Amino acid sequence: MSVKKKETSKIFILDTNVLLHDHKCLYNFQDNDVILPIVVLEELDKFKKGNDQINFQAREFVRQMDQIAGEKLFGEGVPLGKDKGRLFIATGKPFPKVMEDSFSEKTPDHRILAIALHVKDLFSDRTVILISKDINLRMKAKSLGLKSEDYENDKVKNIEVLHKGVETRENFDAAIIEQLYKTGSVARNDFPVDESELPANQYFILKSNSQSVLVWYDSTNNMVRRVEKNHAFGIEPRNAEQTFSLNALLNPDIKLVSLTGKAGTGKTLLALAAALQQNKMYKQILLARPIVPLSNRDIGFLPGDVKEKIGPYMMPLYDNLSVIKNRFAAQSREQTIIEEMQKREELIITPLAYIRGRSLSEVFFIIDEAQNLTPHEVKTIITRAGEGTKMIFTGDIHQIDSPYLDMQSNGLAYLTDKMNGQSIFAHVNLVKGERSFLAELASDLL
Repeated sequence: MSVKKKETSKIFILDTNVLLHDHKCLYNFQDNDVILPIVVLEELDKFKKGNDQINFQAREFVRQMDQIAGEKLFGEGVPLGKDKGRLFIATGKPFPKVMEDSFSEKTPDHRILAIALHVKDLFSDRTVILISKDINLRMKAKSLGLKSEDYENDKVKNIEVLHKGVETRENFDAAIIEQLYKTGSVARNDFPVDESELPANQYFILKSNSQSVLVWYDSTNNMVRRVEKNHAFGIEPRNAEQTFSLNALLNPDIKLVSLTGKAGTGKTLLALAAALQQNKMYKQILLARPIVPLSNRDIGFLPGDVKEKIGPYMMPLYDNLSVIKNRFAAQSREQTIIEEMQKREELIITPLAYIRGRSLSEVFFIIDEAQNLTPHEVKTIITRAGEGTKMIFTGDIHQIDSPYLDMQSNGLAYLTDKMNGQSIFAHVNLVKGERSFLAELASDLL
């Protein structure tokens, strides 16, 4: 490689998982140069086939490379655009002795390290950084004296935003609370909360010495309104956060909702109950979740046909549906509505991968376990929304199954951070588990 570049710019070497996390990542390194080890392209071949989001990312990146391709990639590099650096492909390099002493196997990760060490020696006057979402590879790189970082372009800087969907204010003005009970609302100008602490659809628990009230900020009408305790299809809220969740879920003007919280707080159950309560407003109710195989075992290892393979992954969604159905007698009107909707495919439970490519109009769409999605995957899903569609993302950012996501880089956190303050978006973080005392105790202590 003959890099004709100012010496102050950096050189970033990308691991395969970065491309599978964000296929547009090449354009996020400002005016610095980007190097793709040839082994990365080799690894991408293994991911091109399949219906999962990771396969989609691989195919999109390969298509992107097809447009960039040229002999210059292996020499002087290809410009990535105005005010951007150049893209290079680095071919395989021999293992230096320092690597042979530590790593006996020539795995793809170790081949990437060998290329990174070669680049570092070749351009000793510039900062060379290996970018990987694999913690182990980053540790190996640092053991060899290589700088290594996570891909942080879509990381949430202020993770506290996920806990601020609900605010509690003690010793609040009793006169305002009294007015909220009498008239149901107060003007924004009469509500003593700073502008910076009052994004659209912010929820509050207001307490005075004598009473308390639940409210939300209606930014469209510039009013703070009292939140009534409503029920949905046999499900009643058991705490303030669940009451706020139903308020957002049943509000037709709020088109996008994120519900976070630990297991047993009622996120998915409330979303499903709200969907059924409003079944006449939507043509279809979709419940989906990403399939994240455990212990690195692919879904193909499971016995049976496609439905039998995905059944175990969808079971939690069926369990929530059973909870709602069990609230009613066997021959009740509500049971009949659910059964008829399932027969007419107006209520569908499906893996998230099966939704890709659809245009979703007049759909109540619940995406469960959204913490296992990348920011790009969340964006892809939301951009499928047509007119009249409402989307609900639920999950627990402390229970991430994907090896390359964390509390700051998962799609659920990214969505909540970027959408905060938008008039059509609401977020609630549920705290108290309501599944059972046993479940709550285990969640807190184990």
